[in-house]
Amino acid sequence: MKPLILIVEDEAPIVTLLRYNLEREGFRVADAGDGEEALLVAAERKPDLILLDWMLPLLSGIEVCRRLRRVPDTKNVPIIMLTARGEEGDRIRGLNSGADDYVTKPFSPSELIARVRAVLRRARPSTEDEMLHYGDLHMDLAAHRVKRSERDIHLGPTEFRLLRHFLEHPGRVFSREQLLDTVWGPDVYVEPRTVDVHIRRLRKALNAEQDDDVIRTVRSAGYALDAAGALA
Repeated sequence: MKPLILIVEDEAPIVTLLRYNLEREGFRVADAGDGEEALLVAAERKPDLILLDWMLPLLSGIEVCRRLRRVPDTKNVPIIMLTARGEEGDRIRGLNSGADDYVTKPFSPSELIARVRAVLRRARPSTEDEMLHYGDLHMDLAAHRVKRSERDIHLGPTEFRLLRHFLEHPGRVFSREQLLDTVWGPDVYVEPRTVDVHIRRLRKALNAEQDDDVIRTVRSAGYALDAAGALA
């Protein structure tokens, strides 16, 4: 059965947009408009993942998260916090309350879907196939193939590992040093600028037919897999 996603959000336009994008990607969707309703729906429907807004009527998202984690039936349900509160202290507070991931508004629907898939894959590895998705990008880990808009993308081993890392952590910025440790390994000495070379190769392969560039360069910080569209 397709995974059930519970949207806990009190702004109807955002619920509508989230529901549209999730259902288009093959998920089932339930929703709740306040914190108390969220606890009831979670207990009754037993969702596979919860998208939980921070600012809610009756009970805050933080309190809902804490209560869900105290109940045996919901203590292991993955939770992604959705909020306009982007300060580091708020992110830490959200994660410490029991959330599995944290997405700051505005965010792109493609990034959100990719994060939903990534969290579900970590929580239920036996039920997820060996595919990674982000927008029109699709990586088949078993077949070692990459497609973009149904076009085959031919990547070298290092570019494949780079893209896989980005697909597993969409929207997050990684420094050259972090990418070196993760993709090349901490025991391999490579110049940090080597990362730039492989990023250029990855971009060239992905954008061969003038598709939108999904690799974002963040000055003085690093690189991220980040589509252009944003959700307010």
